[in-house]
Amino acid sequence: MSRASRAFLAISAVGTISTVAAVHLSQAWDRQRLHEGTLRDLERLERKENDRRQGEGGHSSFWPEEAERRPADCVPR
Repeated sequence: MSRASRAFLAISAVGTISTVAAVHLSQAWDRQRLHEGTLRDLERLERKENDRRQGEGGHSSFWPEEAERRPADCVPR
């Protein structure tokens, strides 16, 4: 094997390994950010439920003034 071909092989290997490592790290960071978003959503829903139970945070239904007169088939689940 000539010196040039060895250098090319080494540079190709380093480039390939670098690319694979970068993609792996990027996926790990994306997965972590997605998980943090899920935790934030759960916390937000918990705060919203607590506000609803305590009567804080505005109206607790889709029909603020008409909550008592909602049709039975339109009750949120």
